Amino acid sequence: MTPEELRASIPALDGGSYFNAGASGPSPRRVLDATCAAVRRHETEAPTGDGCYPVAFDAFEETRERFASFFDASPSELALTHSTADGIARVAASIDWEPGDVVVRTDLEHSAGILPWWNLREQGVDVRVLETEDGRVDREAYAEAVADARLVCFTSITWTHGTRWPVADLVDIAHDHGAEVLVDAVQSVGQTHVDLDAWNAEYVVGACHKWLLGPWGAGFLYVREDVDTAPVQVGYRSVEEVSSPDPELKSDAARFEVGTTNVGPYAGAVAAMDLHEELGTERVEGRIHDLAGRLADGLGDRVLGPRNPESGLVAFSADDEDPEELVERLAAEDLYIRSLPSGDVRASVHVYNTADEVDALLAAL
Repeated sequence: MTPEELRASIPALDGGSYFNAGASGPSPRRVLDATCAAVRRHETEAPTGDGCYPVAFDAFEETRERFASFFDASPSELALTHSTADGIARVAASIDWEPGDVVVRTDLEHSAGILPWWNLREQGVDVRVLETEDGRVDREAYAEAVADARLVCFTSITWTHGTRWPVADLVDIAHDHGAEVLVDAVQSVGQTHVDLDAWNAEYVVGACHKWLLGPWGAGFLYVREDVDTAPVQVGYRSVEEVSSPDPELKSDAARFEVGTTNVGPYAGAVAAMDLHEELGTERVEGRIHDLAGRLADGLGDRVLGPRNPESGLVAFSADDEDPEELVERLAAEDLYIRSLPSGDVRASVHVYNTADEVDALLAAL
């Protein structure tokens, strides 16, 4: 699989230049076919064949094992979720909070990493917001902020600046102060290698519908093997023996799974991971780096993140234009970017993009 072959296999790219994978990536036909085939089999063959539940459970286990291989983790450390927000919310709801507990998050978190902590206010949890500068975290300020924290939440790649954070180092600092860590890795999955064991965080969450180009509805929650947090929501997928009069929670991360869910998105996620590995992470990262650098060079002083981009996320000033009007104007020219809450705009440059497309975007700006 080459980047050119990938591009030709994505229906959404017919006639348009799409620079918004950081929000939602368009799926290739192979991913769409796998998604639809799984649903079709489940709804047409399984009822009178192997059974809907056995077929679904087999699909879930296949997905869990594929995630484990993709992330260099153990299958026992991975729970299937629907999205990044879903994974964060499950963790936030399940920790046995006490009044006065402190959660530290940064001022660059997506709403998925803001609202679950806000929702703990009536339990007496104090949410501390660490300010950043130009998409960076000051390590001394970070160490001071997490000194009395129960949990720290931050992203591996910032969605506002495209800066790549030193995850393992920040986790170590939090651990030195006795705090647990939850990492939002959604902007990393599909554009760079993610080694969950090397990060050593207690929890890592992500989804497949951005850079990995999978369908909506497939996400993951990594729970480090030695973490014993019990889920607040429990269903038949959370326990060992459903029919037992005294059931026990599963000892692995699957205890965070609840009940019936669609097999389609998970089949699509498996296909997306297979496709990504055919492309090769080094090739994906290299092409993203080259194209993002080309875009940043052309934008010059308008770039808000690193002049030498650290990811495919390139945020820049809308200059004298209203950001929403700029997005609409570019869309009319079949160039698709997004606006940011800051009043700026962002282009997500992926492996399927081309140098000619980047040049066309620059010319239109």
